[in-house]
Amino acid sequence: MFTNKVKEKIQKQELTQGAITSLYSPALVEMLGYAGYEFIVIDDEHGAYSGSEMEDMIRTSQLAGIVPIVRVSYDASSIQKALDRGAFGIQVPMVNTVEDAEKAVSLAKYPPRGSRGTAFSMRAAGFGFLNNGQFMDDSDDNILVTVQIETMEAVEHFKEIMSVPGVDMAFLGPTDLSVNMGYKKNIGGPEVQETLDSLYEQAKEMNVPIGTIATSQAETEAVTKKGAVFVSLVLTTLIKKSLNDSLIR
Repeated sequence: MFTNKVKEKIQKQELTQGAITSLYSPALVEMLGYAGYEFIVIDDEHGAYSGSEMEDMIRTSQLAGIVPIVRVSYDASSIQKALDRGAFGIQVPMVNTVEDAEKAVSLAKYPPRGSRGTAFSMRAAGFGFLNNGQFMDDSDDNILVTVQIETMEAVEHFKEIMSVPGVDMAFLGPTDLSVNMGYKKNIGGPEVQETLDSLYEQAKEMNVPIGTIATSQAETEAVTKKGAVFVSLVLTTLIKKSLNDSLIR
């Protein structure tokens, strides 16, 4: 019933580019579609979305031809609600252990593969108009499950986390990792880069797809050279830079 073109590209280790935003703006999502971006990460970890606002962002994404992914919050029902509203993927923050990864997969998959609650009256299932069994199979196959690696605990357990069945991609979070390593005033410094580089190398050995953030074309080129295949440009940073560059000072 639906195909996740971003997941397909990731599985082939092909580059896909999108944006992440904590802003509620369906118009910006449409603009991303016109510009040729392939996905939008709707940030419910740091953003302030209501349920209906998130659904509006997801609906607009689909209308704009880009894949809607939700970076979920820490609320236990966040994964369920994002998927029921029609997200094609989840990005789960602070996955530090095998148990964290297994829980994320379980909440994203229907029984017997997982424990996702079943309801066909919600948007993802066409409000009951779709073939229920086919919808569940398609959902299990197409939902992208991404775990964020952003603490030293996660770094230490990286190989075990990425060996959990159903985990599709590791997303490296340089900002949180920097702070977790004690570098609050040196985000992305040399020691952090060494740690990130070690994760890129481990991912290559395991043939594991890597995602990360970027704030410019140059940064995108740098992380793709290291092996990233899923790059989220930070939308507010792009807007901030454009605003600053447009003023005569």
